[in-house]
Amino acid sequence: MEENKKLAIVEDTVKYCLFLIPDEPRDPEKHKEILQKYIERIMIQFAPVLVPYIWQNQSFNLKYKPGKRDVPAHMFGVTKFGDNIEDEWFIVYVVKQITKEFPELVARIEDNDGEFLLIEAADFLPKWLDPDNSTNRVFFHHGELCIIPAPRKPGAASWLPTTPPTIPQALNIISTHSEKILASESIRAAVNRRIRGYPEKIQASLHQAHCFLPAGIVAVLKQRPRLVAAGVQAFYLRDPVDLRACRLFKIFLPETRIMTSVTFTKCLYAQLVQQRFVPDRRSGYKLPPPSHPQYRAHELGMKLGLIEGSAQYQERLEMAKNYFQFSVNQPESSLAMSPGEEILTLLQTIPFDIEELKKEEANLPPEDDDQWLDLSPHQLDQLLQEAAGKKEPEPISKGEKENYDLTQVSESMRAFISKVSTHKGAELPREPSEAPITFDADSFLNYFDKILGPRPHESDSDDLDEDDFECLESDDDLDLETQEPGEEASVKGTLDDLQSYMAQMDQELAHTSIGKSFTTQKQMEALSQTTNNNSDEEDSGAGESIMTPVDVDLNLVSNILESYSSQAGLAGPASNLLQSMGVQLPDNTDHRPTSKPTKD
Repeated sequence: MEENKKLAIVEDTVKYCLFLIPDEPRDPEKHKEILQKYIERIMIQFAPVLVPYIWQNQSFNLKYKPGKRDVPAHMFGVTKFGDNIEDEWFIVYVVKQITKEFPELVARIEDNDGEFLLIEAADFLPKWLDPDNSTNRVFFHHGELCIIPAPRKPGAASWLPTTPPTIPQALNIISTHSEKILASESIRAAVNRRIRGYPEKIQASLHQAHCFLPAGIVAVLKQRPRLVAAGVQAFYLRDPVDLRACRLFKIFLPETRIMTSVTFTKCLYAQLVQQRFVPDRRSGYKLPPPSHPQYRAHELGMKLGLIEGSAQYQERLEMAKNYFQFSVNQPESSLAMSPGEEILTLLQTIPFDIEELKKEEANLPPEDDDQWLDLSPHQLDQLLQEAAGKKEPEPISKGEKENYDLTQVSESMRAFISKVSTHKGAELPREPSEAPITFDADSFLNYFDKILGPRPHESDSDDLDEDDFECLESDDDLDLETQEPGEEASVKGTLDDLQSYMAQMDQELAHTSIGKSFTTQKQMEALSQTTNNNSDEEDSGAGESIMTPVDVDLNLVSNILESYSSQAGLAGPASNLLQSMGVQLPDNTDHRPTSKPTKD
């Protein structure tokens, strides 16, 4: 039952294909031989960056895949990257570089989400491109991202198919019109920003820590540092079956433990550190008190010791391959040794001296600082902004705080509401300095036609200025000129009934808690004038019979500021919405309670 549960886990996977162009008819056996030679050349040329890399789950790999239906024979690879998304983007870097070093190769890459490169550049995609028509359009060629466009009009470009292209069509287009399919600079920049810094970036993703480990594991990790991932995964994904296997250690004896330095990726280190675990008393692993200076080293070593359970009892897994042994010498093999088999094989073939390993304890390199595990909210926001390619906003000066104009909040919200919105979502302003928002009045009115029927002649809303709907009124006048007299009377009758209904609702809500919760224009005028008590009472009496318009801007700003203040400096809906519209509020220096006082 437990084994079935493991097999049902769906892991994050990235797939990549390399095609040879031009896609000319070739003898299948000859084509296979050519592609296998390419695999060998690629793996040898990129070995310096691939071999030392510590993979979360599976490594980069290539094998020959024969042609099937409309997909020609090609080189294919698949990697399960699990929780470490950086493995996926490192593979993007490698695939991109392969097409740069081998110009006759074209590459496609996708993951469980599909065209994840387009997802990364979603803010810059052309309007016509969506998941429904993106199949076989996105490729790497000459080290650059290419997108095969769709014809704007049928027959406008004879070399472009009107439907998503097949693989042979796409390869032919890339071969003959490579200069016309280069992705826009903004799209390429979004993808390049995600892989910027490789291969130097690999070193920054590593973390060195001291671990108190059995000598056998120390010897294995010295020979195959990448197998640390198998040890972490054995602990991180453990289940009761694995724990029963680790009650008694027969291979990695606790009494042979020595202090050593182990290199993790930051993802693996975080997975190992963040889970609490108490060893079985029968295992022989005893931990010092948490206050002991070497407690962390003992704890990490004990958790990595669970690799014995993986070695003897875990099911066979497709894991990291030895690049030259499996990908080069046996390119057709889809199975590599499981980590357990590889560890047992190394223990039988690698001689090691425990006393010599103990001597190395005195000269271990210092551990890396793991303060990066405890990020402040500000540091987390900064990392998220950097990942999104945004610069951190400049801090607001003291003078700007004193003279901050809150109309910027209401104006930005109006701009946001005026943006085009469909069933797919609303478009946020990309930059504060972008061009003024365009408003398509005809489209706006057509939506109301479908929902409410014929359009009314004019708007009588108290919430909007006449200037805001000047264009709508002029369009209505033109439409009414073409209406028949009976239709115009019907429209006016419907409008009168609607206005009467709305006025009645306003009267009923005015004296409820909902109506009193809004600030009205009359209240603001009363605050700005100095009047005596009698005139205040007269104004109050008059307000009962005359409806006073709600001050929309003031209510909007006050509610957003109240929400922003309640966030207490942390991320929240108000700050996220304002930040997406390019509005930066000064820090809250007013520590008064935000709740309104209640009457006894």
